[in-house]
Amino acid sequence: MPMVVASADVERRRAAVWMLLLAAVTFLVTFDQGALTTGQPLFHELFHDGRHLLGVPCH
Repeated sequence: MPMVVASADVERRRAAVWMLLLAAVTFLVTFDQGALTTGQPLFHELFHDGRHLLGVPCH
């Protein structure tokens, strides 16, 4: 069975995608106060308890 080895470029790209995803989730959980969802504070309500659990104030 041949072993496939990913090149360094593929690994860097994969790491960059994961870092961007992590940054987006961190923004949504900590800083978004419902500004992205005008009219319906969906993310604020979704992550409300998680913010308090992490010690991030949201009021």
